[in-house]
Amino acid sequence: MPPLGLLPGIICNRPCTLLICICITSSILLSVNTCEPCELQLINHGVPDEVIGNLMSDVAGFFKQPLEDKKEWSQQADSLEGYGQAFVVSDDQKLDWADMLYLQVQPSESRDMRFWPTRPASFRRSVDAYSSEARELAYRLLEFMAKGVGAEPASLRGVFEGQAQGMRMNYYPPCRQAADRVLGLSPHTDPNGLTLLMQTSHDVHGLQVKRDGRWFAVEALDGAFVVNVGDALEILSNGVFRSVEHRAVIHPTKERISVALFHYPYQDRMLGPLPELVKKGDKVQYGPTNYQDFLQQYFTAELDGRKHLERFQLE
Repeated sequence: MPPLGLLPGIICNRPCTLLICICITSSILLSVNTCEPCELQLINHGVPDEVIGNLMSDVAGFFKQPLEDKKEWSQQADSLEGYGQAFVVSDDQKLDWADMLYLQVQPSESRDMRFWPTRPASFRRSVDAYSSEARELAYRLLEFMAKGVGAEPASLRGVFEGQAQGMRMNYYPPCRQAADRVLGLSPHTDPNGLTLLMQTSHDVHGLQVKRDGRWFAVEALDGAFVVNVGDALEILSNGVFRSVEHRAVIHPTKERISVALFHYPYQDRMLGPLPELVKKGDKVQYGPTNYQDFLQQYFTAELDGRKHLERFQLE
């Protein structure tokens, strides 16, 4: 991937969506109202169209298979990975209206191939190529974000480089009878640092973000990455970057497929605000947190908006 810079200009085309154009000749500039949760969309990002197209085609091919074929890759008791529902903590909870496959994709040595489908035949190659390209994009974006708030570019990248990257593939079938009464994915924030989302069916505005108590649809552009700030990045930045509460809604007649890449910080250390991102005179909003415990609590509870993150805020 060529070196990237941000075009000096950000277009706010929706209440919660910022459009960022990345090109190789422009200076680095990130000017975002960081105190508000916001969706970013990245275009001209440098990830080849062929890599994206292959991945999305293979994900669609996986979900089109008969249920029994998909169940070969089902989740097991010792892992969050595999095919099945996420965040199921009781027998009587309301499940999300979606099919899901979650994989740990980077570093390559962390992969558990028990859960990696072999059909379509190119599935594993497509996931590998896509995750590698997107990982480098995420690192560059973290550098831009650090520089945009006056910190050294390496300050954020160093926390995430070489660490875990997870991929969740989602299939949201239509629901004509109850599209307004079911959710594809319940309201939540992401526990990681940075999420890159790609979707098919750009005329289906299934992703929504919450701002000022209201839900807004994200009108994802063809070929653009939708970028979510997650809980870990809010903690690391002492609230300068706000974690985005979002959900997925269902269309009555059209399906939607999305692929989310989650970039995690180091998991074997305490997580807290980076000194270089705490502005002089600002109160520290988060104390040191064991990130392994943070993730354990997140993945063993029902999704519930921002409440999980808020429990870690200092009084």
